[in-house]
Amino acid sequence: KTDKKSGIVNDANRYAVETVGNPAYPLELFQRVITVSLETMKIVKNLPNLVLRETE
Repeated sequence: KTDKKSGIVNDANRYAVETVGNPAYPLELFQRVITVSLETMKIVKNLPNLVLRETE
């Protein structure tokens, strides 16, 4: 997508090839986000219940 005012092209695939040198970078990044989310859910599920004391 090209910004009309600036003429800057926003292309994640092009960025991945030119900057990171890996055309699969956007997909790999997305997969990492999913993995972190799933692992976080496992950790949170196994946490003990939080017990709060009432204050006077």
